Parts: sequence; C-alpha cells; structure tokens
Amino acid sequence: MAVKQDGEAPLKIPAHIGIVMDGNRRWARKRGLPPAAGHARGAEVFQRIVRYCEKIGVKALSVYAFSTENWSRPKEEVDVILNLLQRYLNDAFGFKHENIKINFIGERSPLSAELSALMDEIEEFSKDNDGLLLNIAVNYGGRQEILNASLKLCEDIAAGKITPQTASEAYFDKQLYTAGAPALDLVLRPGGERRLSNFLLWQCAYSELIFTDTLWPDFAPSDIDAAIEEYNRRSRRFGGI
Repeated sequence: MAVKQDGEAPLKIPAHIGIVMDGNRRWARKRGLPPAAGHARGAEVFQRIVRYCEKIGVKALSVYAFSTENWSRPKEEVDVILNLLQRYLNDAFGFKHENIKINFIGERSPLSAELSALMDEIEEFSKDNDGLLLNIAVNYGGRQEILNASLKLCEDIAAGKITPQTASEAYFDKQLYTAGAPALDLVLRPGGERRLSNFLLWQCAYSELIFTDTLWPDFAPSDIDAAIEEYNRRSRRFGGI
C-alpha cells in the first residue's frame, strides 16, 4: 500500500522512519491536565502510528521512548517517564497477534529486572514475525551506541577477526543496535524542537529530517502522510550531483 497525492501516482514510502516522540507534558499542561494524561494519550498515539506505518508498507520504525539523558531530570519527572515506559511496554502486547517484530535498543543494565524481563518476553513472542520491524529506544543514546560499536570493532581487530585495513562502514553498521534494519530514510520530530537529541546519530547521516510543531499526543496518520509527501519532494543525492 502507498500513500497517494490527489490525481498523482503513489508516493515512495520510506523504508525506515525514525520518530522522536515529544510533547506529552506540554500537551497536558496546555489543557490543565496532569502529565500522566499527556503520557496516556501519547501511548494511544504510539499504537495508532505503529499500525498505520505497518499498513502503508513501512519496513522499519524506530521510536525514541526514553533517553540516557532522561536520568538527569528530577526524580519525580523520571518516575513519570518510567511509568510512561511501562505503559509503552504493556502496549507492545497489543501487537502480539500482529505481524510486527519488536526490538528494544539501548542499554538495559540500569533498568529494573522487571522491565528487562518484560522486554525479553516481548522480543521473544515477536521474533519470528516478518512484517514491520519496530525498534523501541529505551535508555538509548546515540553517542553511547557509537562508542559501544567502536569498542566492539576494536575487540574484533584485537581478536584477529578483521584488520584496520578491512574495517568498513558496513562492518561498523553490524555492531549497532539497528543492525539488519534498512537504512534510516526519514526522521520525524513533532513537538516544536529542531534537534535530534542524540537519536540515531550514525544512522541519520543521510536521513531526511522533518520537524513539526504538532505535539505528539496530537500526531495522526495524516501527519505521517504529510511527512511522506515532503520526503518525496526532496532530492536525495547522497553527496552526488
């Protein structure tokens, strides 16, 4: 299935879309509601957008749920974010009978045993699905991912698996959390901010970036359509002419 513009041929669907889900707290504050209300709405939007991306033929979707930098916030706010994370993980079970493969990318060691076990269970029940690949970034940081991949590369060189001369970008890609996923074509950030916030820094080297003022709880399939239309208007030369 492909998104279409009126009277025109189907648009090219990005193989891999990344989304920085932003604006839950501001959405709630604008309405005089507690942060939990914004997070609950954001979790509903998460499910809707995942299913829509699967429907239109996106091969991989990577979403930013919890960053390594989030730990530096006040404890009360961290607790809210972790509660949101729990909600996202519980919602993942809603995809149990759908052809969606779920991976969690990031460092799990600082997380509770309960959360880690839940992640393992979700990955296990979805591992044989061959539809949309859903990467949920939890305790994730792009710089840390690059550092970890670099250390693995050094270990492989020290072990004689490769040499410095044969090391390549393709080999490095295989050390990343997103190994096996298509190249990241498009990164979306709702919420009004114009930065990547340490999200998929290596992967987005040639991604198209689209920032919108729409807060994540207001994000809709029509926003995905609009982004894909903009994506199709851009000339992707990858450094060429």
